Amino acid sequence: MIVAFSITPLGVGEGVAEPVARAVKVVRDSGLPNRTDAMFTTIEGDWDEVMAVVKRAVDAVAEVAPRVSLVLKADLREGVTDGMTAKVESLERHLS
Repeated sequence: MIVAFSITPLGVGEGVAEPVARAVKVVRDSGLPNRTDAMFTTIEGDWDEVMAVVKRAVDAVAEVAPRVSLVLKADLREGVTDGMTAKVESLERHLS
């Protein structure tokens, strides 16, 4: 399972880097494959692992923000591992 998600702290003003960094730290500390870009953090693992990390990331932001918005997109494909890397590699092969 691959999940791309974005957590937005609300009610903290325009500076959201510190609350968002709290969420990213939770993901990185999880040990699951992950990557973060300007819009989303993507994480890969089984349902229970990934959803537990997303919940902990939301909780970490909620500790410093009165309201939290979560956008989540999931790719559930049984038996696939290393999907984050494989999908990008496949795309790159088609571009060359």
